[in-house]
Amino acid sequence: MKKVFFGVLIASAMATSAFAADTCKSQATDKKLAGAALNSFMKKCQGDAQKTCDGQAKDQKLNGAAKNSFTKKCVTDAVGT
Repeated sequence: MKKVFFGVLIASAMATSAFAADTCKSQATDKKLAGAALNSFMKKCQGDAQKTCDGQAKDQKLNGAAKNSFTKKCVTDAVGT
């Protein structure tokens, strides 16, 4: 159990650093998107983030609650709040 917990912590740190500079929201702001263009961009960006985070979870062999927790945080960090 401790290995899974520490694995999630390390993975979260890596995911956070990978997306910290270029969140979807910061990219949309830089591009000055609004309205339908903003919605479309955010939807695509979130989908891309989901795929990336799912791949990272798979690479780390996370399953169940650990995978769900990691993926949720990873996507949230990638999209920006």
